[in-house]
Amino acid sequence: MQNVATKDVGSSTPIRRNGEYEMITPKVGFIVYGVHKDGLRDPMGTPFIDDELIANAKQALQHAGLELVEHGLIIASKQEARECLGKFKKMDEVDAVILFSGTWVWAAHMIAAIRDFAFTGKGIVIWTHPGSQGWRPVGGLVMHGALKEVGIAHRSVYGQYDDSGDIRRIVSYCRAANLTNRLNMSTIGTFGGRGMGQTCGVADPSQWMRIFGVDIDSRDTAELLQTARNISDKEVEKACTEIQPLFSEPIPEGETAARSIRLYLAIKKILRKENWDFYTIQSFPGLGDDYSATCFAQSMMLDDRVATSTLGDFNTLLTVKLLTDLSAEPVYYGDLQHVDRSNNEIKIIGDGACPPSLAGAVGPAKFAEHGIPTEGEAGGLSVDLVCKPGKGVLARLARNNGEFEMILARCSVFEPAADQIKARREECGIPFWPHAFVTAHCDIERLIEEYSNEYAILGYGEHLYEDLLAFCELTGIKLIAL
Repeated sequence: MQNVATKDVGSSTPIRRNGEYEMITPKVGFIVYGVHKDGLRDPMGTPFIDDELIANAKQALQHAGLELVEHGLIIASKQEARECLGKFKKMDEVDAVILFSGTWVWAAHMIAAIRDFAFTGKGIVIWTHPGSQGWRPVGGLVMHGALKEVGIAHRSVYGQYDDSGDIRRIVSYCRAANLTNRLNMSTIGTFGGRGMGQTCGVADPSQWMRIFGVDIDSRDTAELLQTARNISDKEVEKACTEIQPLFSEPIPEGETAARSIRLYLAIKKILRKENWDFYTIQSFPGLGDDYSATCFAQSMMLDDRVATSTLGDFNTLLTVKLLTDLSAEPVYYGDLQHVDRSNNEIKIIGDGACPPSLAGAVGPAKFAEHGIPTEGEAGGLSVDLVCKPGKGVLARLARNNGEFEMILARCSVFEPAADQIKARREECGIPFWPHAFVTAHCDIERLIEEYSNEYAILGYGEHLYEDLLAFCELTGIKLIAL
């Protein structure tokens, strides 16, 4: 793989450096406000504004993964607020602002400028650090109340800089703001139409534009097929050199494998050409019968950290996009194939598609044939692995009677013992498809009731739960937190 900073496709694809992907780093304006500033002291002789506290607060945010754009002047007057928020309004790269209460303030001096900034759709956090000295809670609560009165969306955090939970509430909201900023004016590409008669994954393009600012652009598969057929043998050989280190066995020889790799390279070419940020593909009927099953191409695109989904499932696609941008690991979506209610164990088994870098010790990444003639008679490579252990989330964006909702549960991924893994994989009847063994940390009966599709979408990272909570808060999506 490349060992330089690169963006393979789209403006919002995560950056890869030295073979590793970086998690998103929200850029956030940091603003201190308060009337009693410029060294003004209280009757006890102590400055109202605590400079050491502000320095510690900024350092805590930076250590938690935020890039701060500091406003040097503590703001209090209407003119100061207008100039400050106006500056941040024009900074496209800023995802949110944190308004830190330095002391009390006249809300009327701040509210109009904050309202004007809010029209950008970017995040707003009011942070009030506890403590009697300085009268910070007065400034924080009066601004929180003012924003509620006017109806300006924001998150109010009353928390300490040295409390990881309090800092997490601020950072998760800023990360969610980064997501909404990335989605705004992005483009989804869709190859073909609805696959396998999917009803619970279709999209209303006007709704996607209204809520997320995302355009949906569609193509049939004719150009994709022609592009794949025009991929040279030299290009295939180069791709094999880059792909091989991800697998524990040699890439199979023959035309079936070559077509799978050509399809992967063709998708990358068209995404670059069309400047699509992420995509979904029909897979079958059609492409999987006429040329190659898409599962290997989908696996590699996920490993390249490009959000994708199969069967033209837009809801899975957006969930994969959110988790991909938020996590240091690639995302796995597969069938929620079995739920054991006795121990909250879930098996996620995808039809041959899984990013190979998720392979664990008991099931290293290998190659298999797609293997199901009713779902792609042309055949094609698929990925055979067992996902590595870790903590994360099961998530699913869906629509209920036409309105978006997010189903979200914490989970742990585990690997069965080496002497059990063969039998555990044979339980489903298709042992060569990728498996993830997951324990869901939730009310399993409610998960079954609320779940709205066959696909379980697995993201690695404990922080994902709070980040997706914040995303739903920012976008107004109904949250079903299990």
